[in-house]
Amino acid sequence: MQLSKLSDYALRTLVLAALRDPELVTVGEIARVHRIPPGHVRKITHLLARAGLLASVRGRTGGYRLGMPAEAISLGRVVRATESDFRLVECFDPSSALCRLEPGCVLRAVLAEALEAFLAVLDRTTLAEIVAERERLRALLAL
Repeated sequence: MQLSKLSDYALRTLVLAALRDPELVTVGEIARVHRIPPGHVRKITHLLARAGLLASVRGRTGGYRLGMPAEAISLGRVVRATESDFRLVECFDPSSALCRLEPGCVLRAVLAEALEAFLAVLDRTTLAEIVAERERLRALLAL
């Protein structure tokens, strides 16, 4: 399984917002620091704001800040907000009936359990834990 670039960029955007907290971050800063095209950053910040993970401050001196404390933002919540498809294999799609093994297959249950375990780890990991070494991360990002 591989997370989409959207999830990757969303996580990096939230890391930067957490490192800047309580200051605002701008689309331009996020794009520059993480080398992400500004158009992608606008899409990501809009999605994260809609999910309540970022708060938007409008105006000439506006930008974004965390929409809630970093301790309240689980990585699982971020991934669920940014990933549209958790079907690891075709048989996870109820509209598909192409696999001839499905009626007696144990693999589907094993993969479903693995996905649940993956998401459980993300659910119990917070943004605050990811940015715990603030000074080291700030230095790596040249903040």
